[in-house]
Amino acid sequence: MRRTGRRALLSGSMAIGLFTAGGRLLAAGREPLPEPIPDGRPHAFTLHRDGFRLDGAPFQVRSGEMHPIRIPRAEWPARIAMAKAMGLNTIAIYLMWNTLEAAPGQFDLTTDRRDFRAFLTLCRQAGLWVFLRPGPYVCGEWDFGGLPAWLLYDGAIRVRSMDPAFLAAAERYIATIAQAVRPFLADRGGPILMTQIENEYASFGADPAYMAWTRDAWRRYGLSGACTTADGLAQLRERRTILPACAMGLDGDYALDQARDLAPDAPLWISEAYPGWLTHWGDRRMATVDFAPDFRKILLQKASFNLYVVHGGTNFGFGAGANARRDGSRFQPVVTSYDYDAPIDEAGRATRKYHALRAMIADATGRPSPPVPADPPILGFAPVMARAAGSLWSALGDPIHAPDPVSMERGLRQPAGMALYRCVIPAGRGGALRLPPVHDDARLILDGTDLCTLSRLFPAPSSPVIAPAPRPRRLDILVDSFGHVGFGPAMGDRKGLDGPVTLGGVPLVGWTIFGLPLDADQRARATRHPPEPGLPVDLYRARFDMPGPGGTYLDLSEWRKGHVWANGHALGRFWSIGPQHRLFCPAEFLRPTGNDLLILDCHAKAPARIAGRRLSG
Repeated sequence: MRRTGRRALLSGSMAIGLFTAGGRLLAAGREPLPEPIPDGRPHAFTLHRDGFRLDGAPFQVRSGEMHPIRIPRAEWPARIAMAKAMGLNTIAIYLMWNTLEAAPGQFDLTTDRRDFRAFLTLCRQAGLWVFLRPGPYVCGEWDFGGLPAWLLYDGAIRVRSMDPAFLAAAERYIATIAQAVRPFLADRGGPILMTQIENEYASFGADPAYMAWTRDAWRRYGLSGACTTADGLAQLRERRTILPACAMGLDGDYALDQARDLAPDAPLWISEAYPGWLTHWGDRRMATVDFAPDFRKILLQKASFNLYVVHGGTNFGFGAGANARRDGSRFQPVVTSYDYDAPIDEAGRATRKYHALRAMIADATGRPSPPVPADPPILGFAPVMARAAGSLWSALGDPIHAPDPVSMERGLRQPAGMALYRCVIPAGRGGALRLPPVHDDARLILDGTDLCTLSRLFPAPSSPVIAPAPRPRRLDILVDSFGHVGFGPAMGDRKGLDGPVTLGGVPLVGWTIFGLPLDADQRARATRHPPEPGLPVDLYRARFDMPGPGGTYLDLSEWRKGHVWANGHALGRFWSIGPQHRLFCPAEFLRPTGNDLLILDCHAKAPARIAGRRLSG
């Protein structure tokens, strides 16, 4: 989650350095000199009190952020070209640790959207520099802020700290990523100008030793060039997490002159300027922001900046994170769309905001921007009716057994998805049913009959009551998890149930726990045969043809809550509470005919229709 102060007014316009808004010195009466671009030769990007310099000349970083993991790989070149046509000279990218190291020591840097080196190559080929934000922690409204959930499997690890267990894992990650990106550094002929150290640490902790360790670890493994931090100004003033020999980036605070006393000798710049904002499930509408007034003030300062984000993309699969208060209350999961009201929309189209900001950049720099690429085609299709396809209850797999419920991470070694907790209520037992904290939605089923659903988002004022019965009964608690909290002190929430359950004040013991990771294997087993009699149907299938090449928005407004896979590609979560009711399905995931949709909806009473739309909503 981003800082307060996003909309703060500037106290005045302060020029950073003696260069033009375009970043190069002007000769009297002449056009701006051409900006240097990555050309395969070594370049020196250096930090100075008055700003950045590239090969000794003042240089303004005009960056726009986008994340390869949120963009269909086939569409990477188009998104990069759109950013360049807006007048930007740099692309900022997050690397999400949890997408690159699925299990300790098991790295995948080459599969599909994980191949960030291919993305870096595309940036260089497009003539754009790169601002690298590799973590280990990134926030980004991503699951656990990019940290891998397997950190939560054992013990009480203290993430983003000097805890030896965390440092050992972080160092392995840093060593691997540093080796991968070293050839892309500017001083080796690559596009990477600068690397960020951690992210917004002042909103989490105040240990200068941890920040110094992170900086030194990146340097130890070869990222010895220019570095920067990124924090909100108020948090920096409180925590003083300032690193020497690093640029100071401000997130959401655009009056750089107000931070000069914190870093008398460091370059100040805007590491995150917000043309849009994030959206949570249950918000009234998708977030919108009028960014033009703030951007005008940023350009007047002639400061370096990074637009967070120029293009957001999509939280495919289980990528969406969550926010919460310091004590873990007011849990707010992020929606699947990461459109963010960004200048380039979720489907890759130039918005009105894009054209307005592009004109402002051209006016400030005096440089004509490249032509705007054509929008990618987004098509609709007529509604199709889904049919019953199977039941997760027929593909439960091997359980674990425990006296009390244990979390998905501790007990199942499962980072996301669902879990089923089952026990037997002895004959004659009844009363108020009290659960440990529910993370995040718990559906209570007694002998096959739904009792209620308890939600972390909507805390119940009282506990459900189960009346006594003369015979034993089976209690099933099906827990659905959202993303792990990815920002602030509440990070580290484990999913499912973790602790004793009591009925009428007496513990219910002897639990059987099934993991439901919703992976390809489990989906295949659940849909291999028609739904068995007596099992609840929760998987549905629909087929459709596309009217031509292009992507679409799948309209799920007739459905309740669950996940969708298109031809095996995980599109993400839908939920009737909104505000998002359509999931973006890119052209890369589709075929001309015979497209297969698999819908998981544990709350649907019957199959419903799905249509393709040209617009989000």
